[in-house]
Amino acid sequence: MPGRIHPHQIHCFGITTVTTTTCQQAWQTMTTLSHNQEVRNFTQTLAMDDYLVETELFPRLVLEAYTTWNLELPMGPQQMLLFNEQRGGGQGDYRQGMRKKIANVVDCLSRFPQSKRAVLTICNTAFAEHGNDEQAKCLREIHFYIDKNTLHASCFFRAQAASIFPKNIHFLGSLMHEIANSLPPPIDVGTLFYCTTLLVSDRT
Repeated sequence: MPGRIHPHQIHCFGITTVTTTTCQQAWQTMTTLSHNQEVRNFTQTLAMDDYLVETELFPRLVLEAYTTWNLELPMGPQQMLLFNEQRGGGQGDYRQGMRKKIANVVDCLSRFPQSKRAVLTICNTAFAEHGNDEQAKCLREIHFYIDKNTLHASCFFRAQAASIFPKNIHFLGSLMHEIANSLPPPIDVGTLFYCTTLLVSDRT
């Protein structure tokens, strides 16, 4: 008789779960699963009402600085001092064209609330050279949709280090809330279906 499958094991087989968890719980799960091994096709549905996950590497001020950068908003000189390679390099730089990309999603959902085309693509080149870190973005696409007057999204990573997850989820949460608040009228933020092809412990 087959043994009982631990709840966290289902992520390793790429099976989508309907259970919604907090961003903090997801980070703890990712850290545990990737501690001694790489994990393929990790998925999780996240409640995005609270997307702040603070760690020693990513305290709140650092998270806010990276999110400000990736949302293509004006940066203060003190914020720029918080950037370093340990917290992620060019592969986690999503800034280029972000204001236009956000405006495009807002326009799409404003004019066609049931649209399936509210997609924000991170890659800015049709042919990403595998040896070019600036082109090998970790986050690839985000799909937004409205269900029952609530904004939801699905995101797809080619790879995710558990140690870098706090930075990425803070950006994604801030992005979802900006889009939801920009719609006429503003709507609530719901869940994020999170998928990464490869989950590892850290960037090394």
